[in-house]
Amino acid sequence: MDANVIASLDPIRLAGARCAECGTTTFPAQADCPRCARRTMNRIELPAEGVLWTWTTQTFQPKAPYAAPSTGFEPFPVGYVDLGDVIVEARLEADPEALRVGTRMRLVPLTLLVDGGQPVIGYAFAPATGGSA
Repeated sequence: MDANVIASLDPIRLAGARCAECGTTTFPAQADCPRCARRTMNRIELPAEGVLWTWTTQTFQPKAPYAAPSTGFEPFPVGYVDLGDVIVEARLEADPEALRVGTRMRLVPLTLLVDGGQPVIGYAFAPATGGSA
């Protein structure tokens, strides 16, 4: 688990940062503000729900350290989820046929295997109950 990306696992929350000077929010968490260049970023937990901004299907196997499952690579949806102050790129745990721009999404844990078969806890977004925003 990368502490600059995941703030907690139970419940899962992403780690962001907000500038005390200009209010800019970033993901992942970082020390310097990309807008005003000050070192006034304070670590925050980002919201666990947002709205699907856009998405596509990853149709080719990513480079290492990604490791395909034993059944082989299968395409999967990825997208941008608007959390209010920041938009996060993430894997989407959903049937692509059910995805629509504007769908409410919730943060979920994702266990991935990397080169060498080591499990790594990551994150994804799945449709939240309640549908579109």
